[in-house]
Amino acid sequence: MGRAAEILGVTPAFLRSLGAARLIEPQRSEGGHRRYSRYQLRLAARARELVDQGTALEAACRIIILEDQLAEALRINAELRRRD
Repeated sequence: MGRAAEILGVTPAFLRSLGAARLIEPQRSEGGHRRYSRYQLRLAARARELVDQGTALEAACRIIILEDQLAEALRINAELRRRD
């Protein structure tokens, strides 16, 4: 977690808060350390951007979830149009 926080320029507490808000749920190593995927780090970076702009953490998490859902819907839509 410390390395991920360092990469993102956030505190470990911020990363834990994203877990508590259920935006990201890292895997655990055998030693119990949190292991973040690149995708989770991108979500955490986006959360940091929104929070830095003054958005409340819970609202930032909801925005990110909606952005992710929209991107997936657009991807599916494009795929379906290619099939026609």
